[in-house]
Amino acid sequence: MGEKTVIVLHSGDMDKVYSALIIGNGALAMGMEASIYFTFWGLIRLKKGELERGPLSRMNMLGLSRLMVKQRMDRANVASLERLMSDFKELGGKIIACEMTMEIMGIKKEELRTEWIDEWGAVGSYIQEAGDANVTLFI
Repeated sequence: MGEKTVIVLHSGDMDKVYSALIIGNGALAMGMEASIYFTFWGLIRLKKGELERGPLSRMNMLGLSRLMVKQRMDRANVASLERLMSDFKELGGKIIACEMTMEIMGIKKEELRTEWIDEWGAVGSYIQEAGDANVTLFI
């Protein structure tokens, strides 16, 4: 159909990373192309060992709320972020890592889960992806 979803993941908050991956997987399951452009704090979640470590965006309460939400998600059989990322990649989702953010934040390629990353790019990469997208989101 030529339909496409492009998501900018600016936030590294756990709930927002979940949202990006759930929407991306939903788009792929519906036969759309999907890509996520990881930038700023979102990019930090691509660092080795960091995907599951983000705080909640609201009411974090020194990390306690995050633990309570994770327990509720486990009881409700909600997939982990690792599983959602694996599904996203297996379904053909595209991950773009922002090189400008890497430079600003001093992140090196070897610190990232490079097996997930399809493209190293800047704002032009996002604009090119979004140019023919039916759905664009900023999370």
